[in-house]
Amino acid sequence: MLATLPRSVACAFAILVTTATAAAAAEPQYDLLIRGGRAIDPRHGVDDLLDVAIAGGAIARVAAAIPEAEARLVIDATGLIVTPGLVDLHAHVALGSDNVPPDAFAPRSCVTTLVDAGGEGWRGFPQFEAEVIDVSTTRVLAFLNIVGAGMKGFQVEQNHADMDPRAAARAVEAHREVVVGIKTAHYEGPDWTPVDRAVEAGRLAGVPVMVDFGRFVPERPFPELVLEHLRPGDLYTHTYNDGVPMFDEEGKLLPYLLEARRRGVLFDVGHGGGSFAFRKAIPALRQGFAPDAISTDLHTGSMNAGMKDLPNVLSKFLNMGLALPEVVLRATWNPARIVGREDLGHLGPGAMADVAVLALRRGSFGFVDSEGARLEGDRKLECALTLRAGKVAWDLDGLAAPRWEAMAQVGEGIALARAGRVEEALAAFARGPEIDPKLTVAGWWWRRLCWEGALAGHAAEAMPACEQAVGSAPGQDWLRDGRGLARALTGDRAGAIEDFTAFAGATSDLAARDRARRWSEQLAAGEDPFTGELLDALRSP
Repeated sequence: MLATLPRSVACAFAILVTTATAAAAAEPQYDLLIRGGRAIDPRHGVDDLLDVAIAGGAIARVAAAIPEAEARLVIDATGLIVTPGLVDLHAHVALGSDNVPPDAFAPRSCVTTLVDAGGEGWRGFPQFEAEVIDVSTTRVLAFLNIVGAGMKGFQVEQNHADMDPRAAARAVEAHREVVVGIKTAHYEGPDWTPVDRAVEAGRLAGVPVMVDFGRFVPERPFPELVLEHLRPGDLYTHTYNDGVPMFDEEGKLLPYLLEARRRGVLFDVGHGGGSFAFRKAIPALRQGFAPDAISTDLHTGSMNAGMKDLPNVLSKFLNMGLALPEVVLRATWNPARIVGREDLGHLGPGAMADVAVLALRRGSFGFVDSEGARLEGDRKLECALTLRAGKVAWDLDGLAAPRWEAMAQVGEGIALARAGRVEEALAAFARGPEIDPKLTVAGWWWRRLCWEGALAGHAAEAMPACEQAVGSAPGQDWLRDGRGLARALTGDRAGAIEDFTAFAGATSDLAARDRARRWSEQLAAGEDPFTGELLDALRSP
């Protein structure tokens, strides 16, 4: 094919091939490098200025001064904090009016794993899994409600007849990859039926139980919950709720709480819209009773009130005196261990590259609890960047984005191709990454240059872009129609038919699919579908 190109374009093509060959020979071993940040990984005892390298969606290396040349994309995290992606142990993302779609909120909060806290029971869980869990980029795990109908309102959650431990345990077994525990919540009766049946389901399935105690009534004393009914590894959420008895008349922490902790019962924040009070949390922390996990109890009410998001809740504990590594521990490794997912919540080599990059702002800030009380603080965590499986899911300030001047070269290249100046278009595409190495010209831009150049009457000259479009995105056959057009216009009928057929099988654009199939059929019949009239129509905006 090279021999059929004009000399100048052939040279340009040769340069592209030579460059690609050289690049392949010195292929960077990492897809992404986060350099210069304060890496905090409590599982591995890491708290230092270290770089984090990522390859194939996994953590490849955490070390000082990893060479930038070893990575395709380098993100400067100087002055920022790099942690495992946050794990929110108590959220509400199941189908429902006050629940939050996972991908609409989690990435901007540096949360890569959400655990739905009892939104669904065994009856509705398959629908929740299909319509929320399976289609979310954010990892969604779940505590299964002991009530078969799930969290569907006050009366439903009081129904003993729908609290079936065996049915719940069978559902855990059927969905064990995503169901990590059993939940009971919002009960107002005087008996222990919901708690005991949840614990029985947890025993049968081998998973922990999370308890929202509902109404605090004398017949069901809270100390009895954590000292007698819950097992080691079970947890109470809403620890700093007004209803939890925490202090004696002199303000001293009640001993039963420490006894429960020695038994192995765990305590989660579960901030929510009405379950976190500074007047309980601050004296408890001062007396050494910190939570095992810090979670949000995310729903539309809490996110628009004092809770806001997980970094905001973490900031409260930071300003209440908990050290930053301890705060990070309770939103990463601890919740991952609680739900039995020790593959999460850390930056160990081979771990999924779920990464949070946080800014620690200093100044004068105010934080509000569920009672409307304000705490003044001088530090505030803010989510700067979220990586989910090594891909950028949130980028507040464009840390991973190329400069606009580099991207402008791509736009200029498309305009040049449309004008038939394909050699100059290829040169413009090459200049972009030279201006800013963060720019990777995506396959669809190469496809666009290929398409425009071919329509401008320079299909042969545009062929390098066509090949780049297909080669840069293996398996993405919806990019092959540009090369199909260029092949057809340069007399390569068989190649064009191959490309159009692959494109038709991959595209979601029904009109474009039908058009590609029609072209394939005409080419196979020995016809030339690309009349002057058709090409004029394709050139139209």
